[in-house]
Amino acid sequence: MKFAVIVFPGSNCDVDMYHAIKDELGEQVEYVWHDTESLDEFDGILLPGGFSYGDYLRTGAIARFSNVMKEVVKAAEAGKPVLGVCNGFQILLEAGLLPGAMRRNESLSFICKPVELKVANNETMFTAAYEKNSTISIPVAHGEGNYYCDEETLTKLKANNQIVFTYNQNPNGSLADIAGIINEKGNVLGMMPHPERAVDELLGGADGLKLFQSIVKSWREANVVKA
Repeated sequence: MKFAVIVFPGSNCDVDMYHAIKDELGEQVEYVWHDTESLDEFDGILLPGGFSYGDYLRTGAIARFSNVMKEVVKAAEAGKPVLGVCNGFQILLEAGLLPGAMRRNESLSFICKPVELKVANNETMFTAAYEKNSTISIPVAHGEGNYYCDEETLTKLKANNQIVFTYNQNPNGSLADIAGIINEKGNVLGMMPHPERAVDELLGGADGLKLFQSIVKSWREANVVKA
């Protein structure tokens, strides 16, 4: 499987994402600059964390208009797995690939620490390797991770089982303790915690590795590779 790590001006977790795929997962991966006009050669798309375009106007608001985002939308519509982490999640929200918006953390301060998450939905291409309702430890690092949506959208997210991860102890004030959501089609996941920073015990834990393993397993099951 071949992954693209999208790099925007201000991305700072792209190297972590690249390492997770290449060295821990053992799959092909390339950095892809924000002005790229085709993602056709890639099987999976990864939007890393950071401060794209300095977080000016609003987190993810400028990155949403980058050339490559037309291709990200195209990949999502084609059913390819698209993962947005932290700033990547914010960009997916701004691009309309996921519903809702991000607000400042309730504390109005930057949060950087490991948190415990509940796997609320393990029937997705991103979470199949986890047990339902299991607790995993994944670090967060954000100042605007307070997820919000209107009541109608929240009802829809719950009804469609689109809430994938929730916080056991909410660090930022997110509505309904939401840490990660998926689109209705099931191939676009946005989450604030950083699974790419939890792929090796030397880093303090490897609970995030199963997320990437789930993507590869699901992709291979859906795309039979002929020898």
